[in-house]
Amino acid sequence: MSKETWRFIDSGDCSPSFNMALDEALLDWHSEGKFPPVIRFYGWNPPTLSIGYFQKVEKEVDMEAVQTHRLGFVRRPTGGRGVLHEHELTYSVIVSEEHPKMPKTVTEAYRVISEGILKGFHYLGLEAYFAVPKTAEERNALKNPRSAVCFDAPSWYELVVEGRKVAGSAQTRQKGVILQHGSILLDLDEDKLFSLFKYPNERVKERMKKSFKDKAVAINEISPRKITLAEAKEAFYKGFAQGLDIDLVPYELSDDELAYVERLAQERYENDEWNFKR
Repeated sequence: MSKETWRFIDSGDCSPSFNMALDEALLDWHSEGKFPPVIRFYGWNPPTLSIGYFQKVEKEVDMEAVQTHRLGFVRRPTGGRGVLHEHELTYSVIVSEEHPKMPKTVTEAYRVISEGILKGFHYLGLEAYFAVPKTAEERNALKNPRSAVCFDAPSWYELVVEGRKVAGSAQTRQKGVILQHGSILLDLDEDKLFSLFKYPNERVKERMKKSFKDKAVAINEISPRKITLAEAKEAFYKGFAQGLDIDLVPYELSDDELAYVERLAQERYENDEWNFKR
């Protein structure tokens, strides 16, 4: 039996506003029946701090530090915590909630989609696996994450290697469509990451940083050899194809599609009202 065909877009390094606008546009086009399910790989220029839809900038983010490090800044349409997008492969998956492979619950759909990422880690020779919160304390931490940093907060079906989180993802459902996007860390500058958030005092910051080291890790910290971005792309491309049992066909946006994304980027994701609301 022939496999279902999904589109694949590698949009390269784009501005933070364009990245979020393209994910939103793909969701819209899929909901309107203009676009089949799609997997997208992308990077960030400049390196960027993205925050979750519900985060409060004034309370949680040190915008002076963001500017000092010359980072981009954007609010995602998905929930979750703050992510420094620098040395990583970012992915997004856009698929209908009604797709026969997609379970109805968010956590189960997350597991199905993340199967592609799991297989990608296996292609890189890393023994990744899904972890689930087992204790009541861990489950409570899901509802009330103490940290503004994404990779410090536990979640269902987290991808871990040697007990530490190696990929962070977030999901939203709008117009009958699932958008899941996330970061696969190749390398990480923890000092830079932790300088971007506000803490009650230096002691709390250092404690959070130490705790983070025990919970999260970048691929090149645990891989026996250095993994390049090109190798990661190849592994996760194959991983998604195998994990979701699909054929991927490369696609390039038309001029009209690009113009639509650029307009959306300007109107929403470059708009202070969007980025600094709440």
